[in-house]
Amino acid sequence: MLAFLASAPSSADETWRGVDLSYVNELEDCGARYRVHGELGDPVGVLADKGANLVRLRLWHTPDWTNYSTLNDVSKSIARGKAEGMRVLLDFHYSDDWADPNIQSAPAAWHDAESIDELAARLHKYTRDVLLTLNDQGRLPDFVQVGNEVNNGLAHLDPDTDAWQTNPMRNVQLLNAGISSVRDVSRELKQDIGLVMHIAQPENVQPWLDMALDAGLADFDILGVSYYGEWSDVSLRELPGLLRDLRSRYEKDIAVVETAYAWTLDWNDEANNILGEQSLEPGYPATRAGQRRYLIDLMNSVLGAGGLGIVYWEPAWISSRCRTRWGRGSHWENAALFDFRKSELIEGADFLGHDYSQMLSGERLWVE
Repeated sequence: MLAFLASAPSSADETWRGVDLSYVNELEDCGARYRVHGELGDPVGVLADKGANLVRLRLWHTPDWTNYSTLNDVSKSIARGKAEGMRVLLDFHYSDDWADPNIQSAPAAWHDAESIDELAARLHKYTRDVLLTLNDQGRLPDFVQVGNEVNNGLAHLDPDTDAWQTNPMRNVQLLNAGISSVRDVSRELKQDIGLVMHIAQPENVQPWLDMALDAGLADFDILGVSYYGEWSDVSLRELPGLLRDLRSRYEKDIAVVETAYAWTLDWNDEANNILGEQSLEPGYPATRAGQRRYLIDLMNSVLGAGGLGIVYWEPAWISSRCRTRWGRGSHWENAALFDFRKSELIEGADFLGHDYSQMLSGERLWVE
């Protein structure tokens, strides 16, 4: 059973030193290769050896535009992560495509649902079916996100009438269906599965969660936050105080489940870079040393506020012959943890194995 204690012991092993590796299988199929000190290596093993102890993976329902981030692909990635001793955070998008603070489109298979009750029942069954399938394969995740960046709710059939501000009750009913499904599976299997509620940018958490709780949001375990300087108004200096307030206000553990930082403003392909000059924090230049210092300071900020740790989004999304809808290559290679020339692991990855023992004296709420 899960236990939530006011003053639980903490250790480096409990710290979330996470990496989102949802792209890795696709990149390797496109010919991407990764190196450490000039030697080829498995990127999952390379990052685990560096200190990563948690892998986050996105799951789309039935995408018709890619063969990746499907259940089969995610199952393969879970096996790779578990083989390296990592815990797994499964990120249900409840969509056939990217879900984010603005776009939350329901899977095409659910578009014929005739009521919100039917849609909630489908979401519940789908969540259960995925988890039981993974369990049968010996690949049950340790943590589950019920939705990805659910600022605008999830699984919209009509983006206008289903939006969060327009119909929070509708969206909370769907979130609760996902939560109850995870809880049901956890009880049935007698396996603890941590429930993460994921909001983009820390300044949005309180207004969103207050509205969600008023609408009857069911209990969950961990507040997951995306934190990017590109889109957040909260500086790194301000972040610990805000995280500490959120933990106290809602009595939840908190983790930064998505973050990244550019180590250069240059590019290595024809795909535009998402993170540019505006994404940088004063005092942390877009250099290898700047990226390394930022990530270590960010982890210290989260741990110092009593948080669980951070998950780096797509550290292995290097340039390759893969195409996106917007260009060939990667839109993230300037924020990956591998360089341009030979895809060599760079200094930013040091945050994964850094000694944070001085910051680990704060209380933790999550105990397995």
